[in-house]
Amino acid sequence: MNGEKQLLEAAKNGSHEAFNQLLLLYQDRLYRFLLTRCRIRSDAEDALQETFVSAYKYLHSYDDRWQFSTWLYRIAIRKAAACYGTTETLEDDPVDDSQDPLAACIAASDRENLWLTARRVLEGEAYTALWLRYAEDMPVRDVANVLGRPLSWTKVSLMRSRNRVGSEIAGQDTAVAGGR
Repeated sequence: MNGEKQLLEAAKNGSHEAFNQLLLLYQDRLYRFLLTRCRIRSDAEDALQETFVSAYKYLHSYDDRWQFSTWLYRIAIRKAAACYGTTETLEDDPVDDSQDPLAACIAASDRENLWLTARRVLEGEAYTALWLRYAEDMPVRDVANVLGRPLSWTKVSLMRSRNRVGSEIAGQDTAVAGGR
């Protein structure tokens, strides 16, 4: 994103306004991510604030060869370490008024159930890799960089995680159908 690069350059040169605009670009996505890592919302809020404080403090060390989001998520993972491995439900997605309300409700429920199932059956880094790849739409190479893992580990972890979550959901569907 060209605008992001300009904001980064201005922020590195001391523009508080540019840094605030960067925060606005990432705060909602990072907050949702941190909610999946922390037991309670206040922990996620604290981790978000600490992430942005550290980003501001160390902005001079950011290397623009990497995506800014990769660097920011690495900081967030470190800040969430205190509440790593705990769960919190995701906030409701905003409803698109142009959709059928029932379809929107079912779609939101399916998304939440998918991530709750993933959180229950996957270990920390596997869940984080899956979240970054599919909830944040981060390229696999960037996911590997965020986690500090080789690309091959990341690809295998994503494949195994998708299979595990898929099997768990298929088992739940079978159990529900068998109970009718």
